[in-house]
Amino acid sequence: MENPKDTITRIREAMGESLSILGHHYQSDEVIAFTDVRGDSLELARKINDLKAKHIVFCGVFFMAESAAILCRPDQKIHIPDIAATCPMADMADGKHVRQVLDILQKNGRRITPLTYVNSSAAVKAVVGEYGGSVCTSANAQTMLSWAMKQGDGVLFLPDKHLARNSADALGIPEEERIVLPVDVIDGDPKLHVSTAMADGKRFIIWPGYCPIHEEFSLNTIKAIRAAEPSAHIVVHPECDPALVQASDGNGSTTFLIQYAAEAPKGATIYIGTEVNLVNRLAAQYKGEKTIKPLIASQCDDMAKITVEKLAHKLDNLETATPVTVSDAIKGPAKLALKCMLEVCS
Repeated sequence: MENPKDTITRIREAMGESLSILGHHYQSDEVIAFTDVRGDSLELARKINDLKAKHIVFCGVFFMAESAAILCRPDQKIHIPDIAATCPMADMADGKHVRQVLDILQKNGRRITPLTYVNSSAAVKAVVGEYGGSVCTSANAQTMLSWAMKQGDGVLFLPDKHLARNSADALGIPEEERIVLPVDVIDGDPKLHVSTAMADGKRFIIWPGYCPIHEEFSLNTIKAIRAAEPSAHIVVHPECDPALVQASDGNGSTTFLIQYAAEAPKGATIYIGTEVNLVNRLAAQYKGEKTIKPLIASQCDDMAKITVEKLAHKLDNLETATPVTVSDAIKGPAKLALKCMLEVCS
C-alpha cells in the first residue's frame, strides 16, 4: 500500500497547475508541507479567483471552503479533505436566526448594517449581503467596521464578540453605544434574546459568539509571565478577550503574529496567544535566534481533522469526489458581501 505522503507527491506532480492545495496557518506542519498557498482567511480568499487550478483543495475548516466555492470561477472545483472540519464559532450563528435578529432590530425604522466575521457560514454571509452588509477578517476588522458604521444607523457585528469589542476599542466607539446581545438559557438550551427596545440608542450591536480556542487564554497567565519574565514580549489574536488584548504588547491576525515574530530582535522571548500549530512552527523557524512560546498550548480540534491521510485520500479520488458547493440562492448575496470586503480593502 502506497504511503500517503507518496500518494500526495505523485498526484501533485501528475496534475501540475491543474491542482492547488491551500492551507490555513493553523494546519499541522505535516499538512502545511504539501500546500501551494498558505495564509490567513483574507490572504486565501484573495488568491482563489486568480489560481490557474481547476481543482482547489482547501486544508482548513468548512466555512473557508464555502467561501472559496463562492469566489471561485465556474470552471473550478473546491474540495476539503474532511467535511466534518467545522468551526464552533461559525456554528454559533445561523442564517435564519441572523435574519430574524436584523428584522427585529430594524422594526423601528433604523437601518442596521450587518458585518460578519469570515468565520461564518455561507448562509449567514448571504443574509448579510441581502441586508447591504459585508464580511471582515481579523486582519481588516477595524477597516470594515469603520466602513459599516458609515452605512446607516448602527452595525450588527457577528459572530465573535471579542473581535467586535477589540475592534470597537481600537476605533474609539464608546461603551455606552454598544450592547452585547444577551443569551437566556431556556430548558438547558441557550437562546439569544433580542428586542428593538434593548438596542435603542446603541450604534454597535454585538452577537455573543466566541472562539473556544482563544477563550482558553487567561489574564492570569499574562500576569504570571510579566512577573517571571518582565522583558518577554506578549502578542495575542484579537479573538481573545479585550482584557488580554489590553494587557499584551500587540494584537492582530495570524499574519500580524508571524510578522511580529520575524521582526522581534535576536534573543527576544515572545509569547503568542493563538492556535498552537502556528506558534510551534514559528518556534522551530526561529530556534537558536529567538525564543517563541505559546501563551498556552491551545489546539483547534477541527483544524486537526485535516490530516495527511485524508488529504491523500481526497486527492486520490478527486475525479469522483463531490465538491463543496453553494446554492445559487446563497451564492449571489454571499458573494456581494465578500466582494464588498475585497473592494474596500483593495
